Amino acid sequence: MKIPTPDHAMASELVDQEPSGADLAAIEADMPVIVAEVALLDAQIAALDTPAMEVAERRIRRARRKLLAARLALAKPVPEVA
Repeated sequence: MKIPTPDHAMASELVDQEPSGADLAAIEADMPVIVAEVALLDAQIAALDTPAMEVAERRIRRARRKLLAARLALAKPVPEVA
C-alpha cells in the first residue's frame, strides 16, 4: 500500500478540475508568443535541411523579430478600463 504524498494528493485533485477562466485567459494571452516560438523553430529546422541561403537567414531573422514583438506585447501592461 502506497501512502499518498501531499504532491500526489494535490495532483489527484487537479485531475478532476478543469482550467478556470483565468487559466484559459492566460493561455490565450501567451498564444502569440507560443506561435512565434514555433515559427522560429520551424525556420531554424528548415535552415538545417538546406544549404546556407540568404532566404533561410531572412526567414530566421523575420521569425526572431516576430517573437520579440510578441514577447514585448505580452510584457506591456494592459491599461485598465474604468
